[in-house]
Amino acid sequence: MTALTLSTAAAPGLRADAIVIGVAKAAKGPVVAPGAEAVDKAYDGRLAAVLDTLGASGAEGEVTKLPAPAGFKAPLVVAVGLGGEPEADASFDPEALRKAAGAAARALTGAKKAAFALPVTDAGDVGAIAEGVLLGAYSFDTYKDNGGGKAKNGKAPLADAVLLGGKPRDAAHKGALARAVAVCEELNRARDLINMPPNDLTPEAFAAIASSAGKQHGLKVQVLDEKALVRGGYGGILGVGGGSAATPRLVKLSYTHSKADKHLAFVGKGITYDSGGISLKPAGHNETMKCDMSGAAAVFAAVVAAARLGLEVNVTGWLALAENMPSGTAVRPGDVLRMYSGKTVEVLNTDAEGRLVLADALWAASQETPDAIVDVATLTGAMMLALGSRTFGIMANDDAFRTTVHEAAEEVGEPAWPMPLPEHLRKGMESPTADIANMGERMGGGLVAGLFLREFVGEGITWAHLDIAGPAFNEGGPFGYTPKGGTGTAVRTLVRLAELTAAGDLG
Repeated sequence: MTALTLSTAAAPGLRADAIVIGVAKAAKGPVVAPGAEAVDKAYDGRLAAVLDTLGASGAEGEVTKLPAPAGFKAPLVVAVGLGGEPEADASFDPEALRKAAGAAARALTGAKKAAFALPVTDAGDVGAIAEGVLLGAYSFDTYKDNGGGKAKNGKAPLADAVLLGGKPRDAAHKGALARAVAVCEELNRARDLINMPPNDLTPEAFAAIASSAGKQHGLKVQVLDEKALVRGGYGGILGVGGGSAATPRLVKLSYTHSKADKHLAFVGKGITYDSGGISLKPAGHNETMKCDMSGAAAVFAAVVAAARLGLEVNVTGWLALAENMPSGTAVRPGDVLRMYSGKTVEVLNTDAEGRLVLADALWAASQETPDAIVDVATLTGAMMLALGSRTFGIMANDDAFRTTVHEAAEEVGEPAWPMPLPEHLRKGMESPTADIANMGERMGGGLVAGLFLREFVGEGITWAHLDIAGPAFNEGGPFGYTPKGGTGTAVRTLVRLAELTAAGDLG
C-alpha cells in the first residue's frame, strides 16, 4: 500500500514525480484551491488561466497534467477537480478532498513519489486526503502475470505520497493519518477478499484468513465448521451450504477493551459464490457473484480496524459463510428449514439465501444481548432498483438508530438512504407449512427481506440492516477513490459507529 508522510515543505523544492494541486469549479472558470499558492506563484499567478486554456473546469474527478514550471524539482503538476467552490469562509467538504486525492492517486499509477498540495484546514482534511490516496491507489493484480503488486498496465501503484500542509509534529494530524492507514488497510483487505475468485475463497479459506488476522491483532476467534453447525442446529447456514462441496462456516471475531461498557455486534452475509442454487440464476446474473460475501468482508475489516484503533467498545463480528450451489444435496424450493432460533422457514426460492444465513447469525449475535446489532449484506436486487449502484439502503427497528447509522454513513462519505419496514408486507411471508416463508411480495422486495431479518433479532435489541447490493461491486469504470470491482463499502460506516459508541455518542 502507498506509504504516507506529512510535510510542511514548500512544493517547489520537493523531489517527487509530481505535485498534485486542487482546482475548484467557479462561474467564470477554474479556480486554484488553497494549498497550491506556491505553484500558482511560479506560473506568475496565471495557473487558473493556463488550466482554463487546457480545458480544465475544476469539475469533480477531473485530472489535468501539465509540465511543472522552471525551478521545480518535480517535473509534473497534476491538477485535480474538487467540484464547486465553497462559500466564502467555508472549507472544502472532506468527501471532495477524498475523491480528488483518489482520482489523482489513480492517475499517478507508476509514479514512485507524489506530493499532494490540496487544501488542509484541520486534521479532518488530513485524514480525508490520506484516505483518498490510500483507497484511490488500490489495485488488485494477484492473478495477473505481471503480479507483484503491479496494476493492469504493468505499472505499480503510487509508492509514496507526501501530504503537504500536514504537520508531522501535530498530534491531531498524526492521529488522523494513523487512523486513515488502519481503516484503509483493512478496507483494502476487504476489497481483496471480494475480488478473489470463488475457487480460492471458499468458506473454509475465508475462515482461515479471518483466524490468521484475528490472532495477529489480538482478537478471539471461534470457527464453527459443518459438524459444529449441525450440533448447534444452524439450519439456515447448513441449508444454504448443503449443495456445495465447500462446506459452510460461522466465524465469530471478538474484540474487547478493558474499559468498554458498550457492545456492538456486526453480522455479515458471506456467500462466497451464489449460483442461486436450484433456483438457478440466468446467464448474465451470476458472473460477479463472487462478491456476495461483501457484507462479511466489511464486518471482518471493521472489527479488525476497531482493534487496531484501540476503540473503547466491545465489538463482535459474525461471518455467515456458505457457497450456494445446485446439487443432489441442495435445499429445494418447498423445503422447510429449522433455524438456529427454532423457527421454521419454508424456502420458496433458493436464491433468497442470504437472509437464511443471516437469520442464524443474527440469532446467535442476539444471545449475547449487545447494545446494538448491524447486519451488512448484498441482499436484494430490489434495493439496486430502488437506489441504484452507489447507494445502500438502511432499515432498522428503531427510527433514531436508523438516523444515526445514516448520519454516520454520510459523514464518512458512503452514500446511504433510510428505508421503511412497512408492516403490511409481513403478511406476504405467511406460510401454510412453516412459521414464515423466505419470500413475500415481489414489489418492495428489499423491504420484505428486511422484515424477514427482523424476525430473528432478539427482543429488545436495537438493530439495523444495511443492504449494500448496489455499491458493493463496481462493474463500471473507477471513479474518485472507488476502483472497478470490490469497493469495501460499509467498512467506514461500521468503524464510525464503533467510534461513536466508544465516545458515548450512540445512545
